[in-house]
Amino acid sequence: MRHGKKFNHLGRKTAHRKAMLSNMACSLIEHKSINTTIAKAKALRGFVEPLITKSKTDSTHSRRLVFSSLQNKDAVTELFREIAPKVADRPGGYTRIIRTGYRLGDNAEMCMIELVDFNEIYTNEKAKSTTRRSRRGGAAKAATTEETTVEATEVETEEAVEETTKEVKEETSEEPEAKADDSEEAETEEK
Repeated sequence: MRHGKKFNHLGRKTAHRKAMLSNMACSLIEHKSINTTIAKAKALRGFVEPLITKSKTDSTHSRRLVFSSLQNKDAVTELFREIAPKVADRPGGYTRIIRTGYRLGDNAEMCMIELVDFNEIYTNEKAKSTTRRSRRGGAAKAATTEETTVEATEVETEEAVEETTKEVKEETSEEPEAKADDSEEAETEEK
Protein backbone atom coordinates (compact mmCIF):
# COMPACT_ATOMS: atom_id res chain seq x y z
CA MET A 1 0.00 0.00 0.00
CA ARG A 2 1.14 3.55 -0.64
CA HIS A 3 -0.35 5.30 2.40
CA GLY A 4 1.32 8.60 3.22
CA LYS A 5 3.53 8.68 0.10
CA LYS A 6 2.88 12.15 -1.26
CA PHE A 7 5.60 12.21 -3.91
CA ASN A 8 4.26 12.63 -7.47
CA HIS A 9 5.83 9.98 -9.70
CA LEU A 10 4.71 11.81 -12.87
CA GLY A 11 4.09 8.52 -14.67
CA ARG A 12 7.81 7.76 -14.96
CA LYS A 13 10.35 5.39 -13.47
CA THR A 14 12.84 6.76 -10.94
CA ALA A 15 15.79 7.30 -13.28
CA HIS A 16 13.64 9.00 -15.93
CA ARG A 17 11.99 11.25 -13.35
CA LYS A 18 15.32 12.32 -11.79
CA ALA A 19 16.83 13.05 -15.21
CA MET A 20 13.77 15.04 -16.28
CA LEU A 21 13.73 17.15 -13.09
CA SER A 22 17.47 17.74 -13.38
CA ASN A 23 17.10 18.95 -16.98
CA MET A 24 14.12 21.14 -16.10
CA ALA A 25 16.04 22.66 -13.18
CA CYS A 26 18.98 23.45 -15.48
CA SER A 27 16.61 25.10 -17.95
CA LEU A 28 14.94 27.11 -15.18
CA ILE A 29 18.31 28.31 -13.90
CA GLU A 30 19.46 29.24 -17.40
CA HIS A 31 16.30 30.94 -18.70
CA LYS A 32 14.78 32.10 -15.36
CA SER A 33 11.31 30.91 -16.46
CA ILE A 34 9.95 27.90 -18.35
CA ASN A 35 6.54 26.67 -19.52
CA THR A 36 5.39 23.23 -18.39
CA THR A 37 2.44 21.39 -16.88
CA ILE A 38 1.22 22.10 -13.35
CA ALA A 39 2.24 18.67 -12.03
CA LYS A 40 5.78 18.96 -13.39
CA ALA A 41 6.09 22.53 -12.11
CA LYS A 42 5.09 21.51 -8.60
CA ALA A 43 7.54 18.61 -8.68
CA LEU A 44 10.25 20.93 -10.02
CA ARG A 45 9.60 23.45 -7.25
CA GLY A 46 10.29 20.78 -4.63
CA PHE A 47 13.45 19.80 -6.51
CA VAL A 48 15.01 23.20 -7.26
CA GLU A 49 14.25 25.25 -4.14
CA PRO A 50 16.53 23.20 -1.84
CA LEU A 51 19.29 23.60 -4.44
CA ILE A 52 18.85 27.39 -4.41
CA THR A 53 19.00 27.32 -0.60
CA LYS A 54 22.25 25.35 -0.79
CA SER A 55 23.66 27.88 -3.24
CA LYS A 56 23.42 30.66 -0.64
CA THR A 57 26.55 29.30 1.06
CA ASP A 58 29.27 29.30 -1.58
CA SER A 59 31.52 26.45 -0.49
CA THR A 60 33.06 23.52 -2.27
CA HIS A 61 30.80 21.11 -0.41
CA SER A 62 27.58 22.90 -1.36
CA ARG A 63 28.77 23.17 -4.99
CA ARG A 64 29.39 19.43 -5.08
CA LEU A 65 25.99 18.68 -3.57
CA VAL A 66 24.25 20.86 -6.17
CA PHE A 67 26.33 19.39 -9.00
CA SER A 68 25.36 15.86 -7.95
CA SER A 69 21.71 16.83 -8.53
CA LEU A 70 22.09 18.96 -11.66
CA GLN A 71 25.01 17.26 -13.49
CA ASN A 72 25.61 20.51 -15.43
CA LYS A 73 28.64 22.65 -14.68
CA ASP A 74 27.29 25.77 -16.44
CA ALA A 75 24.03 25.65 -14.48
CA VAL A 76 25.94 25.30 -11.20
CA THR A 77 28.18 28.29 -11.92
CA GLU A 78 25.20 30.45 -12.95
CA LEU A 79 23.30 29.38 -9.85
CA PHE A 80 26.13 30.33 -7.52
CA ARG A 81 27.23 33.52 -9.36
CA GLU A 82 23.99 35.18 -10.46
CA ILE A 83 21.03 33.68 -8.65
CA ALA A 84 22.43 33.12 -5.13
CA PRO A 85 23.43 36.79 -4.50
CA LYS A 86 20.04 38.00 -5.68
CA VAL A 87 18.04 35.64 -3.43
CA ALA A 88 20.38 35.89 -0.43
CA ASP A 89 17.90 37.82 1.74
CA ARG A 90 14.83 35.78 0.73
CA PRO A 91 13.87 33.07 3.27
CA GLY A 92 12.55 30.49 0.80
CA GLY A 93 9.85 30.68 -1.85
CA TYR A 94 12.22 31.30 -4.75
CA THR A 95 9.84 30.18 -7.49
CA ARG A 96 6.41 31.32 -8.67
CA ILE A 97 3.90 29.22 -10.59
CA ILE A 98 1.54 31.15 -12.88
CA ARG A 99 -1.26 29.19 -14.55
CA THR A 100 -1.51 29.89 -18.28
CA GLY A 101 -4.46 27.79 -19.43
CA TYR A 102 -4.90 24.40 -21.06
CA ARG A 103 -2.86 22.71 -23.77
CA LEU A 104 -4.65 22.18 -27.06
CA GLY A 105 -3.65 18.59 -27.75
CA ASP A 106 -4.54 16.83 -24.50
CA ASN A 107 -6.11 19.64 -22.43
CA ALA A 108 -3.36 19.41 -19.81
CA GLU A 109 -3.26 22.37 -17.43
CA MET A 110 -0.21 24.47 -18.34
CA CYS A 111 1.73 26.99 -16.32
CA MET A 112 4.86 29.09 -16.27
CA ILE A 113 7.32 28.54 -13.43
CA GLU A 114 9.78 31.34 -12.84
CA LEU A 115 12.34 32.60 -10.37
CA VAL A 116 10.69 35.31 -8.27
CA ASP A 117 13.57 37.79 -8.11
CA PHE A 118 14.17 37.77 -11.87
CA ASN A 119 10.73 39.01 -12.97
CA GLU A 120 10.93 42.79 -13.44
CA ILE A 121 7.19 43.25 -13.96
CA TYR A 122 6.15 41.99 -10.53
CA THR A 123 9.06 43.58 -8.67
CA ASN A 124 8.36 47.03 -10.19
CA GLU A 125 4.64 46.89 -9.40
CA LYS A 126 5.31 46.10 -5.75
CA ALA A 127 7.49 49.19 -5.43
CA LYS A 128 4.57 51.48 -6.33
CA SER A 129 2.67 52.95 -3.40
CA THR A 130 -0.96 52.04 -3.00
CA THR A 131 -3.68 54.45 -1.92
CA ARG A 132 -6.78 53.62 0.06
CA ARG A 133 -9.97 54.08 -1.85
CA SER A 134 -13.44 54.42 -0.44
CA ARG A 135 -16.50 53.25 -2.34
CA ARG A 136 -18.87 55.75 -0.71
CA GLY A 137 -19.64 58.57 -3.10
CA GLY A 138 -16.67 57.70 -5.25
CA ALA A 139 -18.35 58.57 -8.55
CA ALA A 140 -19.39 62.07 -7.46
CA LYS A 141 -15.96 62.81 -6.03
CA ALA A 142 -14.27 61.47 -9.16
CA ALA A 143 -16.40 63.76 -11.35
CA THR A 144 -15.54 66.82 -9.25
CA THR A 145 -11.84 65.98 -9.27
CA GLU A 146 -11.92 65.57 -13.06
CA GLU A 147 -13.60 68.96 -13.42
CA THR A 148 -11.03 70.63 -11.17
CA THR A 149 -8.15 69.03 -13.05
CA VAL A 150 -9.62 70.18 -16.39
CA GLU A 151 -10.02 73.73 -15.01
CA ALA A 152 -6.49 73.67 -13.62
CA THR A 153 -5.02 72.55 -16.95
CA GLU A 154 -7.00 75.27 -18.77
CA VAL A 155 -5.62 77.92 -16.40
CA GLU A 156 -2.08 76.57 -16.83
CA THR A 157 -2.36 76.63 -20.62
CA GLU A 158 -3.75 80.18 -20.57
CA GLU A 159 -0.83 81.31 -18.40
CA ALA A 160 1.66 79.60 -20.69
CA VAL A 161 0.10 81.27 -23.75
CA GLU A 162 0.26 84.67 -22.06
CA GLU A 163 3.94 84.17 -21.19
CA THR A 164 4.85 83.13 -24.72
CA THR A 165 2.99 86.09 -26.23
CA LYS A 166 4.84 88.45 -23.88
CA GLU A 167 8.15 86.91 -24.91
CA VAL A 168 7.31 87.18 -28.59
CA LYS A 169 6.25 90.84 -28.18
CA GLU A 170 9.49 91.65 -26.36
CA GLU A 171 11.57 90.01 -29.09
CA THR A 172 9.73 91.86 -31.85
CA SER A 173 10.04 95.23 -30.09
CA GLU A 174 13.78 94.79 -29.47
CA GLU A 175 14.82 94.02 -33.04
CA PRO A 176 12.40 95.56 -35.52
CA GLU A 177 15.25 96.80 -37.73
CA ALA A 178 16.86 93.36 -38.01
CA LYS A 179 13.56 91.77 -39.03
CA ALA A 180 12.99 94.46 -41.64
CA ASP A 181 16.42 93.72 -43.12
CA ASP A 182 15.61 89.99 -43.13
CA SER A 183 12.31 90.59 -44.95
CA GLU A 184 14.06 92.72 -47.61
CA GLU A 185 16.66 89.98 -48.18
CA ALA A 186 13.87 87.37 -48.52
CA GLU A 187 12.13 89.53 -51.16
CA THR A 188 15.34 89.87 -53.19
CA GLU A 189 15.93 86.11 -53.05
CA GLU A 190 12.40 85.44 -54.33
CA LYS A 191 12.93 87.66 -57.36
